[in-house]
Amino acid sequence: MEEDEEEVLGFLDKVLEDEDVFDNEMDLDCPFTPVDFRTFKGDTEKGLEMKKLVLSGFLASEEIYINQLEALLLPMKPLKATATTSKPVLTMEQIDTIFFMIQDIFEIHKEFYDALSPNIQQWDEKVTVGHLFQKLASQLGVYKAFVDNYKMAVETAEKCSQANSQFQKISENLKVKGPKESKDCPTSATMEALLYKPIDRVTRSTLVLHDLLKHTPKDHPDFPLLQDALRISQNFLSSINEEIDPRRTAVTTPKGEVRQLVKDGFLVEVSEGTRKLRHVFLFTDLLLCAKMKKTAVGRHQQYECKWYIPLADLSFQTLDDTDSLPHVQTLPEHEIEEMKIKISSIKSDIQKEKKAQKAQSRNVDRLRKKMNEQESCLLLHSPTIPFRIHNKHGKSYLFLLSSDYERSEWRESIQKLQKKDPQTCVLSSVELQVLTGSCFKLRTVHNIPVTSNKDDEESPGLYGFLHVIVHKATGFKESANLYCTLEVDSFGYFVSKAKTRVFRDTTEPQWNEEFEIELEGSQCLRILCYEKCYDKTKLNKDDNEIVDKIMGKGQVQLDPQTVQSKNWHMDVIEMNGIKVEFSMKFTSRDLSLKRTPSKKQSGVFGVKISVVTKRERSKVPYIVRQCIEEVEKRGIDEVGIYRISGVATDIQALKAAFDANTKDILMMLSDMDINAIAGTLKLYFRELPEPLLTDRLYPAFMEGIALSDPAAKENCMMHLLRSLPDPNLITFLTLLEHLKRVAEKEPVNKMSLHNLATVFGPTLLRPSESEINKAHITLASDIWSHDVMAQVQVLLYYLQHPPISFAELKKNTLYFSTDV
Repeated sequence: MEEDEEEVLGFLDKVLEDEDVFDNEMDLDCPFTPVDFRTFKGDTEKGLEMKKLVLSGFLASEEIYINQLEALLLPMKPLKATATTSKPVLTMEQIDTIFFMIQDIFEIHKEFYDALSPNIQQWDEKVTVGHLFQKLASQLGVYKAFVDNYKMAVETAEKCSQANSQFQKISENLKVKGPKESKDCPTSATMEALLYKPIDRVTRSTLVLHDLLKHTPKDHPDFPLLQDALRISQNFLSSINEEIDPRRTAVTTPKGEVRQLVKDGFLVEVSEGTRKLRHVFLFTDLLLCAKMKKTAVGRHQQYECKWYIPLADLSFQTLDDTDSLPHVQTLPEHEIEEMKIKISSIKSDIQKEKKAQKAQSRNVDRLRKKMNEQESCLLLHSPTIPFRIHNKHGKSYLFLLSSDYERSEWRESIQKLQKKDPQTCVLSSVELQVLTGSCFKLRTVHNIPVTSNKDDEESPGLYGFLHVIVHKATGFKESANLYCTLEVDSFGYFVSKAKTRVFRDTTEPQWNEEFEIELEGSQCLRILCYEKCYDKTKLNKDDNEIVDKIMGKGQVQLDPQTVQSKNWHMDVIEMNGIKVEFSMKFTSRDLSLKRTPSKKQSGVFGVKISVVTKRERSKVPYIVRQCIEEVEKRGIDEVGIYRISGVATDIQALKAAFDANTKDILMMLSDMDINAIAGTLKLYFRELPEPLLTDRLYPAFMEGIALSDPAAKENCMMHLLRSLPDPNLITFLTLLEHLKRVAEKEPVNKMSLHNLATVFGPTLLRPSESEINKAHITLASDIWSHDVMAQVQVLLYYLQHPPISFAELKKNTLYFSTDV
């Protein structure tokens, strides 16, 4: 028996030392040379040749992955053999925990590899591989089991290494074969590093599916199969624990306790009335707020602890707490908007520099630095939603967040840890220094979310309009008054864009409401489900504090491959046992910017304003007068009026009624949600065949607003108004006075003059498609980044101007050249 034990232990040593152990193992046939995508110029036969290259590269990485799994499995058999002897290295239970599901994952990928390889060897345009990826995606349940066990596997391996020197020797030096066609010798890897490979693999497979779809024609039989595989993979990725990280996420305290990092991220803290960017770390027993210390070039970055609170001593402000917010410095709305425009403009300049034949990297670096400054400033000054925490000694801390979703995530993470009854802890200065020093290697969020911190290959996001229908929700245990809000990311932070109506006293709300949401480089849609609170005693003095209870929240990636199609894409978000069904489709900005004249001239939408006013024998179109009247009657106090989207189906119903000149239009208006009426007015101006301020005068408006001399600007801008056709001018002045009245209620409705100029400026000035073509502008994003600021400034100029009278304008005898 002892001889057998010696033989097994000898084999374990051989695993560490002898490369020949691999000779009798799996024979992988690799029939191609891995592709270097950086040198690929794209002059091959359309997308299918590129698809083959993508597949070849992926197959090469599959071989490496299989070799890594094999290296992990190699010591398992001898370890199991020793487990039944009198000198076990590990117990059977420890072996099963560490190597859980590795054999199954290995077999799945070996089968996938063997099936994919011949397809690439015998490649032609009819070859299909989608079914293989679909099958691979359908087996992700095995990965889910692996992921659920992952932390336990790593912890067990670490404990066993500390307890057994022989296992430590094995786990720190596993041999991984090089590719079969390569002359590379086996490389060494730690067990911890190899155990992370399956988690990393799902993400990489998902990225490859993106690339394959990009280079697969939509009519190819592979397309729907790859699309389905991508959908399954994305859903899987969003469901697994996002905190799993390749680095160690635990710190051992001097007392031998394990302190785990649960969550970290960049938050804006209000300190002495000033906004400060902090990196906040949530550990299993405390919350630590740190800032990055300035270090000399070439030195390692370090964190400095500003404060920490043991979770046992931490509490949140209650809803009926009447403490008011301390004074916080805020930037005017127009400065926030100007920053966004500058960022878009610099992005466009960087792209142009890169495309230039003699592009100087110095110019690009200079522009990136400029953009980083603008984006950092925007992220610092845009959040407004308070997140307050207290310690038991009466000290309070205030963060500002951009999203209720984010605030809820932090609160839930802390409360979940508090349920485990953490002990209060007091750190000595040395312990605090050690913990703060460990934050640099533990952190999972490395950079603030600015463009200059992203790879050039990363998706720039979607620009245009996302149409979302929120259908229904199920899974509520008790009847409640329920509604949903929609958020999308923009410039590195999230913005609330739409809200359904409240469905009262139900467990199964059925909204079936459609919204049109404008996207500015967005990559993610969030849906939050709330229970409406009607109890006035719970209203908080702080206007930004949402007192309604979050019932659930979830998010989906806005993948261009699945969203950018003419058809609706239906999906479900699961949140705390609640399911919200919704559909979405996307319209790119270059399509949404088109002004399309109506074929039916008897209506009002898409029909010249002069035709409508002449037919109605009115000075201002009936639709404009009625919508303004209704908004002023019951929407002027509505938070976000003209900014929050109305329900698209309501807007379309109103559009149809106005086009048909329905007799009961006034009844419809009085019953309709006010945001739908505001949306109908915006849609009317957006669909005019030419802008209200006309194509002819557009270049002059752009030149006039750029004048620096106030007197010259005044004369020019007033002359341009006089040059408008009378129906356009009278309608514009009517809208102008209405928007000023809306802005007077800014303390209540949160709509400043600049906010309104941002909403209406492009709508009233953006040229029709023919004018855009004349100007040789090809990219909608270029139009947006360069012209939108000027369009906003033109409308803002008139909004800030003293009252302008039609009669006074026409009486004015200032003479200008009529060649405007």
